[in-house]
Amino acid sequence: MIEEIRIRDLGVIAEATLPLGPGLSVVSGETGAGKTMVVTAVGLLLGARSDAGAVRTGAKSASAEASVRLPLGHRALARALEAGADIDEFDAGGTGSGGESGTSGQGGSGGSDSDAGKAFAGLVLARTVGADGRSRAHVGGRLAPVGVLTELGEQLVAVHGQSDQIRLKSNAAQRDALDRFAGDFQKTFAAGLEQYRTLFRRWQHAQTELEELRHNGRERLREAEALRLALAEIDEVDPQAGEDDVLKAESIKLANLEELRLASQQAREALITDDFGAGADATTLVDTAKRLLEGVADHDEELGSAAARLTEAGIILADIARDLAGYSTSLDSDGPGRLAEVEDRRGALAVLVRKYAPSVDGVLTWAEESRVRLDELQDDSGRIEALETEVAAAAVELAALSARLTASRTKAAAELSRRVSAELTALAMPDAKLVIDISAASAPGINGADEIVFLLQPHTGAAPRPLGKGASGGELSRVMLAIEVVLAAVDPVPTFVFDEVDAGVGGKAAVEIGRRLAMLAKHVQVLVVTHLPQVAAFADQHIRVIKTSGGGFTSSDVTLLDDAGRVRELARMLAGQEDSATAQAHARELLDEARSGR
Repeated sequence: MIEEIRIRDLGVIAEATLPLGPGLSVVSGETGAGKTMVVTAVGLLLGARSDAGAVRTGAKSASAEASVRLPLGHRALARALEAGADIDEFDAGGTGSGGESGTSGQGGSGGSDSDAGKAFAGLVLARTVGADGRSRAHVGGRLAPVGVLTELGEQLVAVHGQSDQIRLKSNAAQRDALDRFAGDFQKTFAAGLEQYRTLFRRWQHAQTELEELRHNGRERLREAEALRLALAEIDEVDPQAGEDDVLKAESIKLANLEELRLASQQAREALITDDFGAGADATTLVDTAKRLLEGVADHDEELGSAAARLTEAGIILADIARDLAGYSTSLDSDGPGRLAEVEDRRGALAVLVRKYAPSVDGVLTWAEESRVRLDELQDDSGRIEALETEVAAAAVELAALSARLTASRTKAAAELSRRVSAELTALAMPDAKLVIDISAASAPGINGADEIVFLLQPHTGAAPRPLGKGASGGELSRVMLAIEVVLAAVDPVPTFVFDEVDAGVGGKAAVEIGRRLAMLAKHVQVLVVTHLPQVAAFADQHIRVIKTSGGGFTSSDVTLLDDAGRVRELARMLAGQEDSATAQAHARELLDEARSGR
């Protein structure tokens, strides 16, 4: 819910703070005092188009900011975090995680008994509009596109004003509202809808694959033939994993055969041949040094250790000399013929690498994947037959499931229409009726085979018309109030805003509007801009907007009224005389009746 709204330099409001809380909050004031600026501020926070004309005269910019409290896990928080928002976590008592203090609103907004033990998150939304018309949005202290505010607003607040701000204006939203009501009205509906959606996705996937097989048959044949030729070429060469690296090393060796033979022979001679160069070979020198040390080893243990190490060195040198002799012999078996074979093999592998992958190992991987793909392409006829059977069976089952959905929606629509129409009667629209039209869609979709439209029949004999057409702003607000009261228990939007929902009514009808707003406020937070005392009397929080003039400027202040202040404001709304004892007595009577009638 919204805990607090802060407004600066918006219209006639220089600076104001609206402390809100759970339940019903009412905003009242003289005509022209700036009550509608509260709704304008909410609209800006929900991503509405900015208007430079709303900036207070002489100010550089106008701003609106709201502190919102949401339960952890609310889908709006996930979107805010995606936008980089900073949030504060706290429990129902207002204690922030990590020892920090969480956001706590005024006017009793610290939570209810049902909130005990729950964890919440505090999120700040802000919007600034410059006198030049430029607008900036902030979500959780971070600059964000205005579109993010719009996305969050759809999940947080529903505004019903004197314009065309209708939450249920789209057919999709109307269908969703009916389905939520049907799920509460008939416990098996939600499971049936999910079963239909699961089957529809499977049918859609099979249908798409079937159409692809049918329409791309020639292309698939050509692809299969190309794969067969490529795999035959690879199989003929029969490359082995890592073979290209092995052959490269062997090619280098064969190309330098004479140099390798000469180096190995000379190295062997340096190790064991007496006539190497001008001196003795390495093994002879090491053996001489070993004998010299062994002759005195008894006199010094350290020289004895050195003699032992020279013995080991002599053995190692002898082993190396034998290995070099074997290496020289092996070179005699390699010749020009082998080099030609290696180069031919490398050329064949290079052709495959050039065509199919960066390396021989890559060619082998490509071949493995291509064999799987070829098997799929060669099985087209069998796959088509299986898909045709699957699609046909799913279509029959979908038809049965969608028929059940239609029947359930029809029953739920009749009940929803009856309940809303009853609410309209109490709201001074006795002849009005909500008509929910359910017709067959041109094609089945993810939500069934129904087209759903909410229509308003203003009086008997009149043709039902879509919501928003053929009704005044006040009538439309009452229609939406009636719908929201019925849907409140199953609707996820936590905050509702009504702008002069009571326009054009009075007397008992005004009392009924106030009572129904209070009923709605049992489930969600409600903010109402009103000029009727009968409505204001039902408020949990009453906020007054007061217009003042001075120094050539007009401004408005916002005040949260205490009990005495409420009596004076209701007296003003009743008789225009807040100091009148008679008017105040009437105001107290109105408050008492509202409290007892909630």
